Amino acid sequence: MADHTYRATLAWDGSEGSTGGGYTAYTRNHEGAVPPAAGSFALSADPHFRGDATRANPEQLLVLAASSCQMLSFLHVAATAGLDVLDYTDDAEGLMPAREKPMRVTRITLRPKVLVAAGSDVSRFDELMHEAHEGCFIASSLTSEVVLEPTVEVAGAASAPTTPEENAS
Repeated sequence: MADHTYRATLAWDGSEGSTGGGYTAYTRNHEGAVPPAAGSFALSADPHFRGDATRANPEQLLVLAASSCQMLSFLHVAATAGLDVLDYTDDAEGLMPAREKPMRVTRITLRPKVLVAAGSDVSRFDELMHEAHEGCFIASSLTSEVVLEPTVEVAGAASAPTTPEENAS
């Protein structure tokens, strides 16, 4: 198997203030791209670090990368296992404690909600979700704790979404 290389480009234009004026003088706004994907996206710092809240920040992108990788890994293992996934959403959250030195994202919580086709056997759902987690390249690359809190719902089922533990009973 060949090595995989990933590119990202970044550009910051000091036209809205340079670092010569001190910490408060310069803009945190910049543009990022991930060739060969088309286009770029607007980035900034977290608003707590004088960034623009209307732009994505690196901490959010880290959480998004972990969430996206978990989803792609899960779709792979679900397809391989014959589990028919109809919908997958996640409400992920990263925690960066202010008192942690050096400051870093210490925990990423992923909350995938998975809708599967009517008649699906969800008895292996928890096992498949954790197999996907073990195969997630991003989670494996991080020192942060990555926690899974998944739920599964069967399309057309009369009951509310359940956790894997409830499915086992």
